[in-house]
Amino acid sequence: MLDPQQLLGSFGAVGLFAVLFAETGLLVGFFLPGDSLLFSAGILAATPVTSATHLPLTTALVAAAAGALLGAQTGYLIGRRAGPPLLHRPDRPRLHAGVLRAQGVLDRYGHRKAIVLARFIPVVRTLMNPLAGAVGVPAARFTTWQVVGGLVWSLGVTLLGYLLGTRIPGIERYVLPIIVVVVVVSLVPVALELLKARRGPSQR
Repeated sequence: MLDPQQLLGSFGAVGLFAVLFAETGLLVGFFLPGDSLLFSAGILAATPVTSATHLPLTTALVAAAAGALLGAQTGYLIGRRAGPPLLHRPDRPRLHAGVLRAQGVLDRYGHRKAIVLARFIPVVRTLMNPLAGAVGVPAARFTTWQVVGGLVWSLGVTLLGYLLGTRIPGIERYVLPIIVVVVVVSLVPVALELLKARRGPSQR
């Protein structure tokens, strides 16, 4: 597994951009640690400027947003050009399972909500973009909602890391256990939507 802090320490904003682009735009990027990388970038932005691992906050935010948005748009274009055969991979069980999850989210919530929610679900956020292109989600609709979801996710998680970094001295030493909390928090919107969907039919 990639160590977010080591990656950022070695490659900085370029590494942040590259990983987010790959995770959200390329099928091979579904295993990459987007949430933890964003959170770690925020923490490193809160370290002293004299620190060897310091990453300017503005630079981190721009790299995060650019990687997330350009990656998603690239994934959509790849899916649109290649069509459904791109995602039909029964020979790769984990990827196939992820495609089924992404399709389930899209079917359940419709284009707009699914594209936003997918940003907060690991693996699904990689596969939703080519899936949207492959099934013919209109380009303008996809672009609008992937930008909304991409900005909320990339900037929100980075700023959360920065906020905690400025409040808790030495937090960079405890990044790994905190990442678990970040992933759980990032899934809260999805959990609320699932709860809402389940309550809906029972109230009718």
